[in-house]
Amino acid sequence: MQILIIDEIHPSIFPMLESIGMEADYRPAIKPEEVCEALTGFDGLIVRSKMRITADILTYADKLKFVARAGAGVDNIDADALQELNIALLGANEGNRQAVGEFALGLLIALMRNITRSDKQVRDKVWLREENRGEEINGKTVGIIGYGNMGQSLAKLLSGFGCRILAFDKYAPEKIVAPAQRVSLEQLQQEADIVSLHIPYIKENLGFADDAFFAGFRKPIWFLNTSRGDVADQAAIVKHLMAGSIKGAALDVLENEKLYTLTEQQLQNFNYLAQAGNVILTPHIAGWTHESYVKINEVLVDKIKSLFKYNLT
Repeated sequence: MQILIIDEIHPSIFPMLESIGMEADYRPAIKPEEVCEALTGFDGLIVRSKMRITADILTYADKLKFVARAGAGVDNIDADALQELNIALLGANEGNRQAVGEFALGLLIALMRNITRSDKQVRDKVWLREENRGEEINGKTVGIIGYGNMGQSLAKLLSGFGCRILAFDKYAPEKIVAPAQRVSLEQLQQEADIVSLHIPYIKENLGFADDAFFAGFRKPIWFLNTSRGDVADQAAIVKHLMAGSIKGAALDVLENEKLYTLTEQQLQNFNYLAQAGNVILTPHIAGWTHESYVKINEVLVDKIKSLFKYNLT
Protein backbone atom coordinates (compact mmCIF):
# COMPACT_ATOMS: atom_id res chain seq x y z
CA MET A 1 0.00 0.00 0.00
CA GLN A 2 1.44 3.36 -1.07
CA ILE A 3 0.57 6.52 0.89
CA LEU A 4 1.34 10.03 -0.38
CA ILE A 5 1.98 12.64 2.36
CA ILE A 6 1.93 16.22 1.07
CA ASP A 7 2.35 18.21 4.31
CA GLU A 8 4.92 18.35 7.06
CA ILE A 9 4.07 15.73 9.64
CA HIS A 10 5.76 14.26 12.72
CA PRO A 11 8.29 11.57 11.66
CA SER A 12 6.67 9.02 13.96
CA ILE A 13 4.18 8.44 11.13
CA PHE A 14 6.70 6.39 9.10
CA PRO A 15 7.33 3.47 11.47
CA MET A 16 3.64 3.49 12.39
CA LEU A 17 2.62 3.07 8.74
CA GLU A 18 5.31 0.45 8.16
CA SER A 19 3.96 -1.56 11.10
CA ILE A 20 0.65 -2.02 9.26
CA GLY A 21 2.19 -2.75 5.87
CA MET A 22 2.04 0.75 4.41
CA GLU A 23 4.82 2.65 2.65
CA ALA A 24 4.92 6.45 2.77
CA ASP A 25 6.09 8.76 0.00
CA TYR A 26 6.86 11.96 1.89
CA ARG A 27 6.65 15.11 -0.25
CA PRO A 28 6.03 18.09 2.07
CA ALA A 29 7.54 20.50 -0.51
CA ILE A 30 5.16 19.46 -3.30
CA LYS A 31 3.26 22.38 -4.82
CA PRO A 32 -0.55 22.27 -4.70
CA GLU A 33 -0.77 22.35 -8.49
CA GLU A 34 1.40 19.22 -8.66
CA VAL A 35 -0.72 17.08 -6.35
CA CYS A 36 -3.40 16.15 -8.89
CA GLU A 37 -1.10 14.17 -11.22
CA ALA A 38 1.05 12.95 -8.33
CA LEU A 39 -1.88 10.96 -6.91
CA THR A 40 -1.72 8.36 -9.68
CA GLY A 41 -0.98 4.94 -8.23
CA PHE A 42 -1.42 5.88 -4.57
CA ASP A 43 -3.76 4.04 -2.20
CA GLY A 44 -3.94 6.85 0.35
CA LEU A 45 -3.36 10.58 0.79
CA ILE A 46 -2.44 12.31 4.04
CA VAL A 47 -2.89 16.09 4.11
CA ARG A 48 -2.81 18.73 6.81
CA SER A 49 -3.53 22.33 5.76
CA LYS A 50 -1.59 22.85 2.53
CA MET A 51 -4.60 22.89 0.22
CA ARG A 52 -8.23 22.05 -0.33
CA ILE A 53 -8.88 18.55 -1.64
CA THR A 54 -11.62 18.79 -4.28
CA ALA A 55 -13.06 16.62 -7.04
CA ASP A 56 -10.67 18.24 -9.54
CA ILE A 57 -7.65 17.32 -7.42
CA LEU A 58 -8.79 13.68 -7.48
CA THR A 59 -8.89 13.46 -11.30
CA TYR A 60 -5.89 11.12 -11.51
CA ALA A 61 -6.52 9.28 -8.24
CA ASP A 62 -6.94 5.89 -9.93
CA LYS A 63 -6.33 3.76 -6.83
CA LEU A 64 -7.08 6.12 -3.96
CA LYS A 65 -8.98 4.47 -1.12
CA PHE A 66 -8.76 7.17 1.57
CA VAL A 67 -7.87 10.78 2.31
CA ALA A 68 -6.69 11.40 5.90
CA ARG A 69 -6.51 14.81 7.56
CA ALA A 70 -3.66 15.08 10.06
CA GLY A 71 -5.44 17.44 12.41
CA ALA A 72 -8.81 18.44 13.80
CA GLY A 73 -11.57 19.19 11.34
CA VAL A 74 -11.87 18.20 7.70
CA ASP A 75 -13.19 21.48 6.31
CA ASN A 76 -10.46 21.64 3.65
CA ILE A 77 -11.64 18.35 2.14
CA ASP A 78 -14.69 18.01 -0.12
CA ALA A 79 -16.47 15.15 1.64
CA ASP A 80 -19.17 14.91 -1.05
CA ALA A 81 -16.57 14.47 -3.79
CA LEU A 82 -14.90 11.67 -1.83
CA GLN A 83 -18.21 9.95 -1.20
CA GLU A 84 -19.08 9.98 -4.91
CA LEU A 85 -15.75 8.32 -5.68
CA ASN A 86 -16.10 5.82 -2.82
CA ILE A 87 -13.01 7.23 -1.11
CA ALA A 88 -13.00 7.14 2.70
CA LEU A 89 -12.44 10.34 4.68
CA LEU A 90 -10.47 9.99 7.91
CA GLY A 91 -9.97 12.67 10.55
CA ALA A 92 -7.91 12.81 13.72
CA ASN A 93 -9.92 15.00 16.08
CA GLU A 94 -9.21 12.64 18.96
CA GLY A 95 -5.49 13.34 18.62
CA ASN A 96 -5.55 16.88 19.96
CA ARG A 97 -8.65 16.95 22.13
CA GLN A 98 -6.63 17.07 25.35
CA ALA A 99 -4.49 19.87 23.96
CA VAL A 100 -7.55 21.92 22.95
CA GLY A 101 -9.33 21.34 26.25
CA GLU A 102 -6.29 22.42 28.26
CA PHE A 103 -5.70 25.46 26.06
CA ALA A 104 -9.32 26.61 26.25
CA LEU A 105 -9.18 26.31 30.03
CA GLY A 106 -5.93 28.25 30.07
CA LEU A 107 -7.44 30.99 27.92
CA LEU A 108 -10.44 31.20 30.21
CA ILE A 109 -8.34 31.58 33.37
CA ALA A 110 -6.04 34.11 31.69
CA LEU A 111 -9.03 36.10 30.48
CA MET A 112 -11.01 36.16 33.70
CA ARG A 113 -7.95 36.86 35.88
CA ASN A 114 -6.42 39.51 33.55
CA ILE A 115 -3.18 37.55 33.32
CA THR A 116 -2.01 38.67 29.88
CA ARG A 117 -3.00 42.29 30.45
CA SER A 118 -1.33 42.57 33.85
CA ASP A 119 1.78 40.78 32.59
CA LYS A 120 2.19 43.41 29.88
CA GLN A 121 1.62 46.20 32.40
CA VAL A 122 4.25 44.93 34.82
CA ARG A 123 6.75 44.58 31.97
CA ASP A 124 6.05 48.28 31.30
CA LYS A 125 6.62 49.00 35.02
CA VAL A 126 2.91 49.63 35.63
CA TRP A 127 1.70 48.08 38.93
CA LEU A 128 -2.12 47.95 39.09
CA ARG A 129 -3.71 45.56 41.56
CA GLU A 130 -7.30 46.73 42.04
CA GLU A 131 -7.71 47.42 38.32
CA ASN A 132 -6.80 43.81 37.63
CA ARG A 133 -9.09 42.19 40.21
CA GLY A 134 -10.54 39.19 38.37
CA GLU A 135 -13.36 36.66 38.57
CA GLU A 136 -13.39 32.98 39.51
CA ILE A 137 -14.76 30.13 37.43
CA ASN A 138 -16.18 28.59 40.59
CA GLY A 139 -19.92 29.22 40.84
CA LYS A 140 -20.27 30.27 37.20
CA THR A 141 -22.41 28.63 34.53
CA VAL A 142 -20.35 27.57 31.52
CA GLY A 143 -22.06 27.03 28.17
CA ILE A 144 -20.28 24.71 25.75
CA ILE A 145 -21.57 24.82 22.16
CA GLY A 146 -20.52 21.70 20.28
CA TYR A 147 -19.95 18.60 22.41
CA GLY A 148 -17.61 16.50 20.32
CA ASN A 149 -14.05 15.66 21.27
CA MET A 150 -13.05 19.24 22.11
CA GLY A 151 -16.18 20.24 23.98
CA GLN A 152 -16.08 17.06 26.04
CA SER A 153 -12.41 17.61 26.85
CA LEU A 154 -13.08 21.11 28.19
CA ALA A 155 -16.09 19.90 30.20
CA LYS A 156 -14.00 17.17 31.84
CA LEU A 157 -11.33 19.67 32.85
CA LEU A 158 -13.90 22.15 34.15
CA SER A 159 -15.62 19.52 36.28
CA GLY A 160 -13.21 20.15 39.15
CA PHE A 161 -13.82 23.91 39.27
CA GLY A 162 -17.19 23.89 40.98
CA CYS A 163 -19.02 25.37 38.03
CA ARG A 164 -22.24 24.33 36.33
CA ILE A 165 -21.75 23.07 32.77
CA LEU A 166 -24.45 23.37 30.10
CA ALA A 167 -23.99 21.96 26.59
CA PHE A 168 -25.76 22.37 23.28
CA ASP A 169 -25.01 20.23 20.23
CA LYS A 170 -27.30 20.52 17.22
CA TYR A 171 -25.90 17.50 15.40
CA ALA A 172 -25.19 14.95 18.16
CA PRO A 173 -27.18 15.86 21.29
CA GLU A 174 -26.95 12.25 22.47
CA LYS A 175 -23.24 12.81 23.20
CA ILE A 176 -24.05 15.22 26.01
CA VAL A 177 -23.67 13.40 29.30
CA ALA A 178 -22.22 14.25 32.72
CA PRO A 179 -20.53 16.45 33.72
CA ALA A 180 -22.56 18.55 31.26
CA GLN A 181 -26.30 19.07 31.21
CA ARG A 182 -28.01 18.96 27.81
CA VAL A 183 -29.96 22.15 27.09
CA SER A 184 -31.39 24.08 24.18
CA LEU A 185 -29.44 26.97 22.75
CA GLU A 186 -32.06 29.30 24.16
CA GLN A 187 -31.61 27.98 27.70
CA LEU A 188 -27.85 28.22 27.36
CA GLN A 189 -28.21 31.86 26.31
CA GLN A 190 -30.44 32.57 29.29
CA GLU A 191 -28.15 31.07 31.91
CA ALA A 192 -24.51 31.10 30.77
CA ASP A 193 -21.81 33.35 32.22
CA ILE A 194 -19.11 31.81 30.00
CA VAL A 195 -19.48 30.52 26.42
CA SER A 196 -16.99 28.34 24.55
CA LEU A 197 -17.41 27.42 20.87
CA HIS A 198 -16.38 23.95 19.71
CA ILE A 199 -18.26 23.54 16.43
CA PRO A 200 -16.80 22.55 13.05
CA TYR A 201 -16.71 24.83 10.05
CA ILE A 202 -19.41 23.61 7.69
CA LYS A 203 -21.67 25.68 5.48
CA GLU A 204 -24.48 25.70 8.07
CA ASN A 205 -22.13 27.06 10.75
CA LEU A 206 -20.80 30.01 8.78
CA GLY A 207 -21.25 33.07 11.01
CA PHE A 208 -23.07 31.01 13.65
CA ALA A 209 -22.04 33.42 16.42
CA ASP A 210 -23.43 36.57 14.85
CA ASP A 211 -25.04 39.75 16.17
CA ALA A 212 -28.34 38.00 16.93
CA PHE A 213 -26.50 35.19 18.72
CA PHE A 214 -24.75 37.56 21.12
CA ALA A 215 -27.85 39.70 21.54
CA GLY A 216 -29.71 36.59 22.73
CA PHE A 217 -27.76 36.30 25.99
CA ARG A 218 -29.51 37.51 29.11
CA LYS A 219 -26.32 38.68 30.82
CA PRO A 220 -22.81 39.69 29.75
CA ILE A 221 -20.60 36.72 28.90
CA TRP A 222 -16.97 35.70 28.66
CA PHE A 223 -16.51 34.32 25.13
CA LEU A 224 -14.01 31.77 23.81
CA ASN A 225 -13.49 30.43 20.29
CA THR A 226 -10.93 27.69 19.69
CA SER A 227 -12.78 26.05 16.78
CA ARG A 228 -12.74 27.93 13.46
CA GLY A 229 -12.72 31.65 12.80
CA ASP A 230 -15.50 31.43 10.21
CA VAL A 231 -18.07 30.25 12.75
CA ALA A 232 -17.97 33.58 14.61
CA ASP A 233 -18.72 36.98 13.08
CA GLN A 234 -15.75 39.13 14.05
CA ALA A 235 -17.65 42.38 13.54
CA ALA A 236 -20.34 41.11 15.92
CA ILE A 237 -17.70 40.24 18.52
CA VAL A 238 -16.28 43.76 18.31
CA LYS A 239 -19.75 45.32 18.51
CA HIS A 240 -20.67 43.40 21.66
CA LEU A 241 -17.29 43.97 23.28
CA MET A 242 -17.82 47.69 22.78
CA ALA A 243 -21.35 47.43 24.17
CA GLY A 244 -20.24 45.39 27.19
CA SER A 245 -22.44 42.41 26.40
CA ILE A 246 -19.19 40.48 25.91
CA LYS A 247 -17.08 41.04 29.05
CA GLY A 248 -13.99 39.63 27.42
CA ALA A 249 -13.04 37.40 24.48
CA ALA A 250 -10.28 34.84 23.90
CA LEU A 251 -9.87 34.00 20.23
CA ASP A 252 -7.46 31.35 19.00
CA VAL A 253 -8.93 31.63 15.49
CA LEU A 254 -9.89 34.56 13.28
CA GLU A 255 -12.10 34.90 10.22
CA ASN A 256 -9.00 35.75 8.15
CA GLU A 257 -5.78 34.36 9.62
CA LYS A 258 -3.62 35.72 6.79
CA LEU A 259 -3.15 38.99 8.61
CA TYR A 260 -1.47 40.81 5.73
CA THR A 261 -4.48 40.25 3.46
CA LEU A 262 -7.18 41.81 5.68
CA THR A 263 -9.86 43.89 4.04
CA GLU A 264 -10.38 47.42 5.34
CA GLN A 265 -13.29 46.29 7.53
CA GLN A 266 -11.40 43.25 8.79
CA LEU A 267 -8.44 45.47 9.62
CA GLN A 268 -10.62 47.84 11.64
CA ASN A 269 -12.05 44.95 13.62
CA PHE A 270 -8.63 43.38 14.11
CA ASN A 271 -7.10 46.64 15.32
CA TYR A 272 -9.82 46.97 17.93
CA LEU A 273 -9.29 43.40 19.15
CA ALA A 274 -5.51 43.81 19.18
CA GLN A 275 -5.68 46.92 21.34
CA ALA A 276 -8.45 45.82 23.72
CA GLY A 277 -7.30 44.93 27.24
CA ASN A 278 -10.09 42.37 27.66
CA VAL A 279 -9.19 40.35 24.55
CA ILE A 280 -6.65 37.55 24.15
CA LEU A 281 -5.50 36.61 20.63
CA THR A 282 -3.44 33.51 19.83
CA PRO A 283 -2.34 32.07 16.43
CA HIS A 284 -4.51 28.94 16.09
CA ILE A 285 -2.42 26.91 18.53
CA ALA A 286 -5.05 25.33 20.79
CA GLY A 287 -4.34 21.86 19.46
CA TRP A 288 -0.66 22.53 18.81
CA THR A 289 1.44 20.57 21.32
CA HIS A 290 4.40 18.22 21.00
CA GLU A 291 2.20 15.44 22.38
CA SER A 292 -0.72 16.05 20.00
CA TYR A 293 1.68 16.05 17.04
CA VAL A 294 2.35 12.37 17.77
CA LYS A 295 -1.15 11.48 18.98
CA ILE A 296 -2.64 12.66 15.67
CA ASN A 297 -0.44 10.14 13.85
CA GLU A 298 -1.48 7.38 16.22
CA VAL A 299 -5.15 8.13 15.62
CA LEU A 300 -4.74 8.25 11.82
CA VAL A 301 -2.79 5.00 11.63
CA ASP A 302 -5.35 3.22 13.83
CA LYS A 303 -8.13 4.43 11.53
CA ILE A 304 -6.24 3.42 8.39
CA LYS A 305 -5.63 -0.02 9.89
CA SER A 306 -9.31 -0.38 10.80
CA LEU A 307 -10.39 0.77 7.33
CA PHE A 308 -8.42 -1.93 5.54
CA LYS A 309 -9.22 -4.59 8.11
CA TYR A 310 -12.91 -3.87 7.55
CA ASN A 311 -12.55 -3.90 3.77
CA LEU A 312 -10.71 -7.21 3.81
CA THR A 313 -13.28 -9.09 5.91
